[in-house]
Amino acid sequence: LVNQLPEANLLLLRHLFGVLHHIEQNSGVNQMNAFNLALCIAPNMLWLPSPTGPEEESRSTKKVAMLVQFLIENSAEIFGGDIASLF
Repeated sequence: LVNQLPEANLLLLRHLFGVLHHIEQNSGVNQMNAFNLALCIAPNMLWLPSPTGPEEESRSTKKVAMLVQFLIENSAEIFGGDIASLF
């Protein structure tokens, strides 16, 4: 699915997850592992198109957080092994 994105969107995601992956690689110092990063960033990445109740929003946020965590942990495989070279 990532490869089907427009080039500009893919480039943005590569940079975003490159930064998040870099932060996660230093989690021993900063306490920001992929799970913690996902909880912080997920609510700002995707949301339901129409207002819903708090329970549905909570379920949706958890699903997005799981996706973001997966993307952080597997960013080299998803976005290319040279993701660290973005810096």
